[in-house]
Amino acid sequence: AVLAAQRRGEDVETSKKWAAGQNKQHFITKNTAKLDRETEELHHDRVPLEVGKVIQQGRQSKGMTQKDLATKINEKPQVIADYESGRAIPNNQVMGKIERAIG
Repeated sequence: AVLAAQRRGEDVETSKKWAAGQNKQHFITKNTAKLDRETEELHHDRVPLEVGKVIQQGRQSKGMTQKDLATKINEKPQVIADYESGRAIPNNQVMGKIERAIG
């Protein structure tokens, strides 16, 4: 009926359903997007730079590289680099493993 009306030259109003036929399995909620943007009121806590310096000094006093320490605590070397640079989000389990490894 719509096609027939269009062929006759009549005005046909159509509307698209919002998100029709899209995969909604990976839908991001508004709160997650706010946290990712790290606004003033909502942001992820980071490891203080002082803690990163202490980890670095402790690791170097034992003569270990970041990779050695990561292997010892069963984490990736990037995790150690993130903690030492202050980019990591604190995890008590990882902090405990680092603390035991470097004394």
